Amino acid sequence: METNLKGKVAIVTGASRGVGKGIALSLGAAGATVYVTGRTGEGNPAKVPLAGTNEETADEVTKLGGKGIAVRCDHRSDSETEALFERVKKEQKKLDILINSAWAGYEGLHDGSDFPLDQLFWKRRLSYWDDNFFGVRAAYIAGVLAARIMVKKKQGLIVNISSKVNEFGSPAYGGAKVATDRLSADMAPALQKYQVAAVTLYPGLVRTEGIMIHAKYIDLSNSESPQFTGRAVTALAADRNVIAKTGQSLWVSDLATEYGFTDLDGKIYVPTWKQS
Repeated sequence: METNLKGKVAIVTGASRGVGKGIALSLGAAGATVYVTGRTGEGNPAKVPLAGTNEETADEVTKLGGKGIAVRCDHRSDSETEALFERVKKEQKKLDILINSAWAGYEGLHDGSDFPLDQLFWKRRLSYWDDNFFGVRAAYIAGVLAARIMVKKKQGLIVNISSKVNEFGSPAYGGAKVATDRLSADMAPALQKYQVAAVTLYPGLVRTEGIMIHAKYIDLSNSESPQFTGRAVTALAADRNVIAKTGQSLWVSDLATEYGFTDLDGKIYVPTWKQS
């Protein structure tokens, strides 16, 4: 499936690596201008032992046919986030797409501080809550700032990356994911009359840099590339009737069937926890 998003302007948070990077690359391949944000870049080393910088992602976006613009932004800082949106408004005069992918809940897995994985919740470090709920707050702040731009043009798409949690036992993780789902649902009614859609997107098991450092312990036989989620985003962004989906939580695999796209290897991966 080929999607043309030339002329569209997007912000993808947390795009130096992982799902955010995959989304930025897919948007670039569709011709969009993509502001790539995150903490990691020139003069700002990664906080976790993983490869990837904002500049590298932005360069790849440009090579794929879009225009990548790297912006160092710590989404824990409201002032830095506000400066990002002011820059986009000044340079582009609009914003068509916001992807909230910034996430800190797995940082303890990347550096080993949150092992073992099956810790009882009361034995975990207290800051584990803050790392998980950081993404919810970051998505809310970015969503507010995006809405202020989008409603004036009466068009736009806000996508909050989340995960469907079918198991109980991790209040911080599960609470954050449910809160993200509710964030989209609660944004939607107010935005709908301005033709701005807000949705949650569920990937499956994604082969991110963080997953791959633990690959020998994980069954990756039913896993997907970060670009699979990116293709779902580009399909939504190209759908002139995407407002019909506003407020919903959507599976990447369902959108692949609906819109007729596949992962990079030509397959559609349905997460095992969706099948159960």
